Amino acid sequence: MSRAHLYPLRIAVCWFFSWEEYGARFARRMLMNYSEIKYFDIANGAGIRTTLFVSGCRHHCKGCFNPDTWAFEAGRPYSREVESQILSNLEPAYVDGLTLLGGEPFEPESQDVLIALLERVRAERPGKNVWAYSGFTWEQLTQGPSRAHTNHVMQMLSMVDVLVDGPFVLEQKDITLRFRGSSNQRIIDVRRSLEAGATTLWEDDPLFTTHTW
Repeated sequence: MSRAHLYPLRIAVCWFFSWEEYGARFARRMLMNYSEIKYFDIANGAGIRTTLFVSGCRHHCKGCFNPDTWAFEAGRPYSREVESQILSNLEPAYVDGLTLLGGEPFEPESQDVLIALLERVRAERPGKNVWAYSGFTWEQLTQGPSRAHTNHVMQMLSMVDVLVDGPFVLEQKDITLRFRGSSNQRIIDVRRSLEAGATTLWEDDPLFTTHTW
C-alpha cells in the first residue's frame, strides 16, 4: 500500500483518538461533588460574591470550620447545569466575583473541573474577579513538592486573581483578620505575584487595614 493510501487511515485514527481523549477529559471534569453554593456571600472575599464550596480535602486542619466537606463524596454531583447556574448568578453588576472554597479546590481530583469553570467565567463574565482559598501555600502550589503541584495547576492559578493560602492553624486563630481564619494565612495578589516572580500580597482597602472610620 502506498503512502498516499495511508493518509485517510492516519487522519481517521487521529480523529478517533482526539475525540476519545476529549471525552475522557470531559468525564473527569464532571467527577466532582460540591457541598454548597452561597449566593450574595460577603464573608469570603471582597464585595458581594458567589461562592462554590467543593467537596474533598485531605488537610483535615484541627478546628476546621467545614469538616463536612472533607469527604470527596460529600454533597451533590457537580454538573454542567450547576456550572451554568453559577455563571447566571455572576451576571448582575452588583456581584463582584466568584470564590472557590471547600474542601480544597486545588486537590488534583478537582482541578480539571474548576479549570473548566474558570475558563467559562473568564469568557462569559470577564468583568468578575476570582478568589480561591487553599490549605496549600503559594510555594507548594507553584513550586512543589505537593500533590497539588500538577501539570494543570499553573493554568488554574492564571485565572485566579486572589489566593488565600495556607492551612488553618487553630493556635494562630484570629477573629479580627479579614477573609482568613489564622495569622499564618496570606492574601496573595496572584497576577502581580506571577508577573513579579515573587509573592506579592493583596492590598486591602485602607479603611479596613487601619481600622479608622
